[in-house]
Amino acid sequence: MRKKRVLLLSEGFGSGHTQAAYALAAGLRQINPEIQTRVIELGKFLNPVVGPWIMSAYRKTVSKQPKMVGLMYRSNYKKSLNRFTQLALHRMFYTQTSQVISQLKPDLIVCTHPVPNAVVGRLKRLGLHIPLYTLITDYDAHGAWVNPEVSKYLVSTPLVRNKLMERGVIPMNIEVTGIPVHPNFWTTYDKQELLQKFNLKPMPTVLIMGGGWGLMYEDNLLEYMTKWRESIQLIFCVGSNEKVREKMLLSPMFQHPNIQVLGFTNEISKLMDIADLLVTKPGGMTCTEGMSKGMPMLFYEPIPGQEEENCEYFIRNGFGEMLDSAAMVDKWFAMIQEPYTSGQFRESLLTKRNQQYDPKSCPNAVLRLMQ
Repeated sequence: MRKKRVLLLSEGFGSGHTQAAYALAAGLRQINPEIQTRVIELGKFLNPVVGPWIMSAYRKTVSKQPKMVGLMYRSNYKKSLNRFTQLALHRMFYTQTSQVISQLKPDLIVCTHPVPNAVVGRLKRLGLHIPLYTLITDYDAHGAWVNPEVSKYLVSTPLVRNKLMERGVIPMNIEVTGIPVHPNFWTTYDKQELLQKFNLKPMPTVLIMGGGWGLMYEDNLLEYMTKWRESIQLIFCVGSNEKVREKMLLSPMFQHPNIQVLGFTNEISKLMDIADLLVTKPGGMTCTEGMSKGMPMLFYEPIPGQEEENCEYFIRNGFGEMLDSAAMVDKWFAMIQEPYTSGQFRESLLTKRNQQYDPKSCPNAVLRLMQ
């Protein structure tokens, strides 16, 4: 009997969409090794020259003109991608999508970005008979996600479910599953072993992340954090931005035994088990990973739009605060040096997590829907 196949389609506009696809794929295989999965960033796959150029242009816009990104997000907030836009996308970038699907023969397609979601939706209108699931990778529901050809929406919270219903999606087509995280985040690792592995000290530790692109170095509060380096261990993860990493390594303020500057790493789950506090951009994936570990979080420089919504959700639910002043750094850096207080707070967050989030919920939902 042929193994079930799941095709996960994403785009590289930010790292979270594709991370969610890989996390769901890994979760499916962890629970059922018989499942075959394939993750594709569709635009880059079909247009290896044009696709990366578009992603690079988007990245520059986000870093240099975030207010423009927010304006575009809000101005089209309630609008689905219309059929003309879907046709244009298909003609310019996605003409071979049906051929890819025919070759891979999936039993199910999961889209973690609105663009491939719209492209597959168009193919379904033209006769494609494969269930389409849409995994919304933030704590908001932009109208671009909404597509009448979607069989099931997998969403982060009841709030997102309600927003989809306001846009006309029927309740039975929405399931609150939470955003999936990689199985590496499902368990807790031994802290002493991890300290030896990463050559770190058994002292209060802060993990600072800038997202997959590492858009973080210009924040003056980062310099202020280094003033705590005698009593706080600082781990900076700058993602794939090697220029930022080189710049930081050459700066005297980051040259200290209690400071590490890391580039891209696949071991964030282990670093989160070491750290007592997470300082991060409020991307949907990173925040969900932090929540899965019961980590207190400080959020900085949210991109206007979905990151602001993510930030609001986690602050409202008690998982963190906005990093808006040196006083906020002082407050949290002092707190994590109090073992009892820090431990009690972490336990309270784990209790909240258990009430609100199960990291296996999303892959279990997909497997159940495939039966």
